[in-house]
Amino acid sequence: MSNVVVVGTQWGDEGKGKVVDWLSERADVVVRFQGGHNAGHTLVIDGITYKLSSLPSGIVRGGKLSIIGNGVVLDPWAMLKEIETLRDQGVTVNPDCLQVAENAALILPVHVNLDQAREKAAGKDKIGTTGRGIGPAYEDKVGRRAVRAGDLAEPALLKTRIEKMLIHHNALLRGMGMKEFDGNTLISQLCEIAPKILPYVNSVWKTLDEARAGGRRILFEGAQGALLDVDHGTYPFVTSSNTVAGQAATGSGQGPGAVEFVLGITKAYTTRVGEGPFPSELFDDVGRHIGERGHEFGTVTGRSRRCGWFDAVLVRQTCTINGTHGIALTKLDVLDGMKELKVGIAYDLDGERIDHLPACSFKQARVKPIYETLEGWSESTEGARTWADLPATAIKYIRRIEELIETPVALLSTSPERDDTILVHDPFAD
Repeated sequence: MSNVVVVGTQWGDEGKGKVVDWLSERADVVVRFQGGHNAGHTLVIDGITYKLSSLPSGIVRGGKLSIIGNGVVLDPWAMLKEIETLRDQGVTVNPDCLQVAENAALILPVHVNLDQAREKAAGKDKIGTTGRGIGPAYEDKVGRRAVRAGDLAEPALLKTRIEKMLIHHNALLRGMGMKEFDGNTLISQLCEIAPKILPYVNSVWKTLDEARAGGRRILFEGAQGALLDVDHGTYPFVTSSNTVAGQAATGSGQGPGAVEFVLGITKAYTTRVGEGPFPSELFDDVGRHIGERGHEFGTVTGRSRRCGWFDAVLVRQTCTINGTHGIALTKLDVLDGMKELKVGIAYDLDGERIDHLPACSFKQARVKPIYETLEGWSESTEGARTWADLPATAIKYIRRIEELIETPVALLSTSPERDDTILVHDPFAD
């Protein structure tokens, strides 16, 4: 039995929520290991839609332990609001099924305020963040100013942490001509919420070690996508954390051996939210058609996603960086009815053909995709549950993607419903 990490191989929004939910039935523990509540997952279970952003997808499945690891930055108010929403939908959420790492850094109102202020000040040069404080919270973490979940149990420590944090933040706010934050107000807010958060706080590295020793299956759930990784993504138009598979161990307090199978979630076309390069982006009716048919709107922000053809160069690159063993190909049905499809197979950079996306942002902006045209299909793939249900040209499209990205398809999703899935290789079976 393997422990599995699920990561996005594009810019996020690949359909990880459904796949993680599908896999969580086979798992005992589901772990979030990076990111914040800027990354949303939508689950559709028995006709009920659940929208998650802070909590692991396993929380909607009874009998599973959900863990928010130390690599996550957590907005405690957002978490409590999400818990109440789930409870209203009939989901049980308590410390028996949810644990928060005591060393997870918290997102505070001062982070949200700074995030929004900087994006506004940047104007046309904005990064395109969700404005939820994730970046500033990670900055405080690496700057050794953060308030961590376990600190909520120590009011005296909170005072010291907040004072040190505000020396930094209030200087920035003054520089932007904005009102400074009052430390006493922030401390009061934290002391008020502490009794509601602390029951969930635990040494999750120890919990996970015991789970592994007991032979329990662990599913590590990534947020966003590899192209938003702070090191390996389209920098600076990235998130503030490592979104690749290697972070699963670091962000949960486990050794590298804890990750045994890497499943890359891959959309059958390409989308991105926010600013930054997007070589295969479409600005025509085809792009609009894909967006409308695929309901491409952000779970958290509601923003329309930019849409384009499948970019095999990018996915091959992210599969390599993640050490991906297999991909879960999603939203194939969105391409139903299209006469022809294009796939990016290489780039042209100033007249030179290259097989990867350069790290330099200037070069990223100049690359032009080189396409291969494939035949489309008129039949529906929606709801298919076996290869026999798929049109021959759809299978050819899948096989060509496998060749180009040099990674096999382990799972194929054909609708938002969890059972509309074709299993090629069970990641937990190794």
